Amino acid sequence: MELICPAGTPASLEAAVEAGADAVYCGFRDETNARNFPGLNFSREELKKGIAFAHRHGVKVLVAINTFARAGSFGLWQAAIDAAAAAGADALILADLATLDYAARRHPAQRLHVSVQAGAANPDAIRFYAESFGARRVVLPRVLNVMEIASIARESACETEVFVFGGLCVMEEGRCSLSSYATGQSPNMNGVCSPASHVAYAERDGRITSTLGGFTINSFGKGEPAGYPTLCKGRFASPKSSGYLFEEPVSLDAAVMLPALREAGVTALKIEGRQRGRAYIAGVVRSFRGILAALDEGRQVQTPGLAAMAEGQASTVGAYRKGWR
Repeated sequence: MELICPAGTPASLEAAVEAGADAVYCGFRDETNARNFPGLNFSREELKKGIAFAHRHGVKVLVAINTFARAGSFGLWQAAIDAAAAAGADALILADLATLDYAARRHPAQRLHVSVQAGAANPDAIRFYAESFGARRVVLPRVLNVMEIASIARESACETEVFVFGGLCVMEEGRCSLSSYATGQSPNMNGVCSPASHVAYAERDGRITSTLGGFTINSFGKGEPAGYPTLCKGRFASPKSSGYLFEEPVSLDAAVMLPALREAGVTALKIEGRQRGRAYIAGVVRSFRGILAALDEGRQVQTPGLAAMAEGQASTVGAYRKGWR
């Protein structure tokens, strides 16, 4: 299985390559990619240099142009596709049907991957992308268990890629109406979930309160870690109790699931975290590289403790084991 690693900056790309990534995914410094945050992403020139560096080390570069194009501004997405293809990207990660169609017609030799943002979660949907646009791989949503992934792999000629570490998104992979309502910026169109410009912390009655767009998201007692305020990980209160209604502030860590995912026919394993630093990239990539080496050599898999890299220092295997079923 290929190990696909995040790069939010040129420095992170180099760290991922040096730590043992098979491929690195990144995006341009604009709203064409779903991690459109200040201080992140690549200029056109930086992408060219990053691809050249990766290729010298035998590593592929996948460029995420995975937001949905705004009406009247499709030229921005077309330009991003053209620039990524010209820079020598090994694949483009796309979600919008219009961007897939443009890339397939304009750059017929370019390898195309279907982004998790497209939400393709069954063989018929995947077949549509493969037959209509020549898509070679689909990144599966984080709502499927291992048996469902195995069924998709059996019924589809398309390669499958799944997330194994990092942030979880309960709002159907970026289609977050709540964040759009609170901030006026859409994760799926502007590439911004809970933008920092709309985040604030304040002390009230001895507690730290976090807000997003003026809405209270959480309240933390003295000594309690104050997490970043995203709406899906907000703590809600009722007269009887309080708790996390949608999703707890924890990270996905599916290291223990790698043997089952390999048996299911998964092609590639994806680490989330383009907004994270070089230490995170290097640590997580090396850990998963070690697990894959053990699997390839038939050795017993020792899953390393990555709690320090996880959000809230806690982790879950997510939907891979659907206990509620």
